[in-house]
Amino acid sequence: MSIERPPFTIGIEEEYLLVDADSRDLVSDPPSAFWDDITAALGEEVGSEFMRSQVEIQTPPCATIADARTDLTNKRRTVCEIAEKHGMHSIAASTHPFADWGQQQHTDKKRYNLLARDMQGVVRRLLISGMHVHVGIPDPDMRIDLMNQVTYFLPHLLALSTSSPFWHSADTGLKSYRMSIFKALPRTGLPEQFNSWAEYERHVNVLIEAGIFEDASKVWWDIRPSAAFPTLEMRIADICTTLEDGLSIAAVYVSLLSMLFSKRQHNQRWRTYSNFLISENLWRAQRYGINEPLMDYGVGELVPFEQLTEELIEILAPDATFLGCYPEVEHIREIVKRGTSADRQVGVYEKALAAGNSNDEALEKVVDFLIEETKVGL
Repeated sequence: MSIERPPFTIGIEEEYLLVDADSRDLVSDPPSAFWDDITAALGEEVGSEFMRSQVEIQTPPCATIADARTDLTNKRRTVCEIAEKHGMHSIAASTHPFADWGQQQHTDKKRYNLLARDMQGVVRRLLISGMHVHVGIPDPDMRIDLMNQVTYFLPHLLALSTSSPFWHSADTGLKSYRMSIFKALPRTGLPEQFNSWAEYERHVNVLIEAGIFEDASKVWWDIRPSAAFPTLEMRIADICTTLEDGLSIAAVYVSLLSMLFSKRQHNQRWRTYSNFLISENLWRAQRYGINEPLMDYGVGELVPFEQLTEELIEILAPDATFLGCYPEVEHIREIVKRGTSADRQVGVYEKALAAGNSNDEALEKVVDFLIEETKVGL
């Protein structure tokens, strides 16, 4: 007997950084008038993040990637326009090239105040932004089953999304330095593999009942069952600087889940591997992005990312076509061809240095690049 197909609705969260229009540094405390204007424009689907220099937007549950595109385009454009009205710019990057986390202030809200108290030094450095993608899967056991399987592909999604090569005025040599910062928090990284929703709940409830945290929203795995919605929330990705790249990552993710569900309908499944093995691919994605091979554990070999991209497009084509997002999935080929945001940021930086600019000047040019790229397609 076939199992009812989930709706595979899509919800996207993006976190932007606010930079001063003159200095290009982060704005540590945006004016209250900015928040008044942006709340009036976008209502409850926009808000602050842990750092005051961040803005988070959320789409509603969308039936298709096309619907998500319409909503995300409007929200990105609105944030950019209102920021400029108040002498700022909005950038979509997971780290700022030269900002000093020690100069930032966290948002004065109960949740964030508790976070600052509990996490101390590790959370003070949390000057990072990401993109989260929720996919609607009402059946909780299916959420767990698909989470176990899709974890294999998290390194691929990270590699394609990388946008955080700089930290504190230095080229870190990593394409996603955000991952290094975030992993300092507890309950991060790859999820455990559970046999059922009941088993997952038992584990979470051990910590809730002990008073360690109040609910599962304090579990910050790279992918997790959402504590607020009947969704499977992918959290591994850096925020993509261009709208098109972000939609492409979201399309790949929802198509992966659809593909895995389709296999399940035919009594098939993707082989699961230990976190030890997947973590190695995650490190390679964090370090090299798309520029070095990942392990294909099915064949036991390092495989060039270009080849993995073509294989991914091929296996996702039927489900992406059914979901109406094949062009967005196919766009990952363009990402690999021209480079991720991280690749392009480093390219701007190195070109500026070669032209005789100082390190500070080169980094400011990277911010200029991010300001313009964030608005492409709006």
